[in-house]
Amino acid sequence: QVQLVESGGGLVQAGGSLRLSCAASGRTANIAAMAWYRQTPENPRELVARITLVGSTNYSNSVRGRFTISRNKARNTVYLQMNNLKPDDTAVYSCNAKVNYGPTSVDYWGKGTPVTVSS
Repeated sequence: QVQLVESGGGLVQAGGSLRLSCAASGRTANIAAMAWYRQTPENPRELVARITLVGSTNYSNSVRGRFTISRNKARNTVYLQMNNLKPDDTAVYSCNAKVNYGPTSVDYWGKGTPVTVSS
């Protein structure tokens, strides 16, 4: 199993920045990719950014150019640097790890960290 713990959320004014962290523990050697998702009460969970085992990244159109996902392999930690934040970025941000177990994979989730962007 893999445990994920997020940190770094909070309240920020529009135009400001935050950096989220997600620390993974457990069977981290089998992690194939890690990602950040976000969700609000009004909207379904959406993918924000993903980084694969080989370092490939992809972003949602709404954050591309403003957010950057990165990782520290030695610390089993993934980061989401969020710049030029907008009120529409307000959500609970959750970390996801896709772990391979032979021919199958399992998704693990953190509990989430709230981000509030005031106008």
